[in-house]
Amino acid sequence: MSETKKYPAPATNPETAAFWEAAKQGKFMIKRCTACGEAHYFPRAICPFCYSDKTVWEQASGEGTIYTYSLMRKSPTGPYAIGYVTLKEGPSVQTNFVDCDLTTLKIGQKVKVVFKPTDGAPLPFFTVA
Repeated sequence: MSETKKYPAPATNPETAAFWEAAKQGKFMIKRCTACGEAHYFPRAICPFCYSDKTVWEQASGEGTIYTYSLMRKSPTGPYAIGYVTLKEGPSVQTNFVDCDLTTLKIGQKVKVVFKPTDGAPLPFFTVA
């Protein structure tokens, strides 16, 4: 497979600009609330747990485990897998799995973030660690 998949550029806004700028440097960012201590993803200014606006950016390790996934064997673009990854830092992330044998994915399997280029900021996906 010498063909490189083309990914669409992400839509950005002032609230997520720092996330996408960090992605350009290969950093996966989450937000942490300094009022309740909870980490959350997708990064946003207001904490989804306590509704405080006291949130700060934090670089995540990019490591996690597969919480659940679904393998689409037939699609116009070929097989793909989507699912949720629970990050080491706590939040769960909805993602596509890439650069791995999709038929061997398992719940509880260790995965790590990988960034795929677009015409804008790179997009984060997960692959087997």
